[in-house]
Amino acid sequence: MSPKTERLKNALETALAGKLTGLVVDRGQITIEVKAADLITAMTLLRDEPSLRFSELIDVTGLDYAEYAGDWSGARFAANYNLLSIEHNWRVRVRIFAPDDEFPLLESVIDVWPSANWYEREAFDLYGIVFNGHPDLRRILTDYGFIGHPFRKDFPISGHVEMRFDPEQGRVIYQPVTIEPREIVPRVIREDNYAGRK
Repeated sequence: MSPKTERLKNALETALAGKLTGLVVDRGQITIEVKAADLITAMTLLRDEPSLRFSELIDVTGLDYAEYAGDWSGARFAANYNLLSIEHNWRVRVRIFAPDDEFPLLESVIDVWPSANWYEREAFDLYGIVFNGHPDLRRILTDYGFIGHPFRKDFPISGHVEMRFDPEQGRVIYQPVTIEPREIVPRVIREDNYAGRK
């Protein structure tokens, strides 16, 4: 671990002493975990603590841990917050797991970083993570009639409905998916001189 990463690790452990549930250093990037109940307090500390000063929220991404590594037993949904400190020139990733898999709910960090607005809407749209306190939590990438959340691992590849233009009605219509699911078995070619080999 580089001296700079070591300094950041120590500063994070000091500032978030009772709030950290995990800290991992991988490939020079620090990822910390905080309980959902401590989200706003931890994020405010990360922004305001002079030894940290994470003034920029780079993005918020949703995560679905269903079937992760085959034997995952933790919470299913999480959000990653990627932060940048311009003053100290370092980055950190903050991971928060939603405590309820049936209704993943986290607090909105818009009051801490207003730039979270569209990122939280995207995580809601694609993963179904609800951000409590968000002023305008609605779909941002899929249309308003879309059913489900397409980045969830249990979402069908073909989707639930398809849309097409109906020339008789002169408008776009929604209908059940007409794609027939099929099993594709790859054909394996084994020839003695395949690609010039003997």
